[in-house]
Amino acid sequence: MACTPATKLHLIASPATPPSSKSPPSSRNPNCTGLFFCNQKKPDFKSISSRWPSKASLSSSCVTEEANVAEPGMTLREICKGHVPEHVLRRRGINGAAQICCRMEDVGFIVPTDVQRQALGVLFSGHDCVLHAQTGSGKTLAYLLLIYSVINTQRSAVQALVVVPTRELGMQVTKVARVLAAKPGELQLQQKSCTVMALLDGGTLRRHKSWLKAEPPTLVVATMDSLCQMLERHIFKLDSLQVLVIDEVDFMINSSKQASSVRKLLTSFSSSNNRQTIFASASIPQHRRFLYDCIQQKWTKVDVVHVHVNPIEPMPSRLHHRFVTCGKNERHSTLLSLLQSDAPKSAIVFVGEQSEKSKKAGNAPPTTLLIDLLRSSYAGCCEILRLEEDMNFNLRAASLSEVRHGGGYLLVATDIAARGVDLPETTHIYNFELPKDAVHYLHRAGRTGRKPFSDSTCNVTCIITSQERFVLQKFENELMFTCEELFFYNLAIRVVNL
Repeated sequence: MACTPATKLHLIASPATPPSSKSPPSSRNPNCTGLFFCNQKKPDFKSISSRWPSKASLSSSCVTEEANVAEPGMTLREICKGHVPEHVLRRRGINGAAQICCRMEDVGFIVPTDVQRQALGVLFSGHDCVLHAQTGSGKTLAYLLLIYSVINTQRSAVQALVVVPTRELGMQVTKVARVLAAKPGELQLQQKSCTVMALLDGGTLRRHKSWLKAEPPTLVVATMDSLCQMLERHIFKLDSLQVLVIDEVDFMINSSKQASSVRKLLTSFSSSNNRQTIFASASIPQHRRFLYDCIQQKWTKVDVVHVHVNPIEPMPSRLHHRFVTCGKNERHSTLLSLLQSDAPKSAIVFVGEQSEKSKKAGNAPPTTLLIDLLRSSYAGCCEILRLEEDMNFNLRAASLSEVRHGGGYLLVATDIAARGVDLPETTHIYNFELPKDAVHYLHRAGRTGRKPFSDSTCNVTCIITSQERFVLQKFENELMFTCEELFFYNLAIRVVNL
């Protein structure tokens, strides 16, 4: 990858102690006082990593500086104090403070996760940022805390925009944003609350149009198609935008359906000079090239910071990867044997998308065929549900609602469930068919092991033919993990360490 002489990569080792120098207070957020100071001289193109990557150099100039990384042992409240309004940091509810605190700790609200500890100081200092960390690591909470540190609820304008690839992820982000935005009753009488709009595919755009014209929300969580309709019709503008977040950025930028719209949003509808831009994903292939493009294409400012958490371990260490080899026509019986042996309480079975040829031939989708088999042959006590892109939005929402509020579940899904959907109770992932590449494997596997600070082991199992073994080995090499092979003997499993 070529790099212009003016662009340098500055590798910043962490953990490091934040600088102690002080400057006059900033007026970034009228709702709170204080500022996290960035003590760096003319920062260019930086990367913060919790461990050194194997290939560190992008240019001939490679130096080490102190990073705005929180000290070990600091709570999330201590990191955010002076930046984020107090009502966001302290939650009280009718169900009792203990239950609320416990729930917030589950999403990293009390004890910061690694990405929150490393990124929040950078975000509060005003830098554009690429959040590059494992699935379930707390990236969403990190960028939402930034948003609440910046917005002014007294202004009637869209000040923050979060763009997501799917409706399901958008609903999830919206829910967390509204939980954080809610104010106690006495504060609601004194100050305006932050309003959060979910502008998602399948929603009622007419109702959103009326809302935007009457009183624009402070924060909008949107999918690309619905957002473009509103922007192109000039129903609302991004003149007052302070923070733009693109979640699952690698998927959005590389998607044939959304790429051109995302690029237009980054360069035409708003300018990187007038906003703080945040990109987030667990997978950014060729991330050095991506950072170079961010600057060259003016998606971000030139001092964009790459926060790369644990680059030598792309997936959580507590995931146990396994595979079973079978004949092409034995996948169904092999899956049934695995389910009977594992007896998972909560699991996701991933299948491939139905081909256009199969659709034209009038064949049933793979998900439907598999569900029919499981309902007739599997004696497990969990509910069997389906989630795929071709389902209408209401059915998709109903499936996820049943999964989240029910007991045990067995969700048969396509890759629409692999990006960002948070189902922390999932303990087993089964790849009924191999994903198309290592990135898809990473995101499928990332639907389990999502409880922060938990040490319990979760299983990711692939059902493959002997001809597919080399593909799985390629995934192992790219993602730096090892698979164990399972053998069935009279429905008993023997594990072979490879």
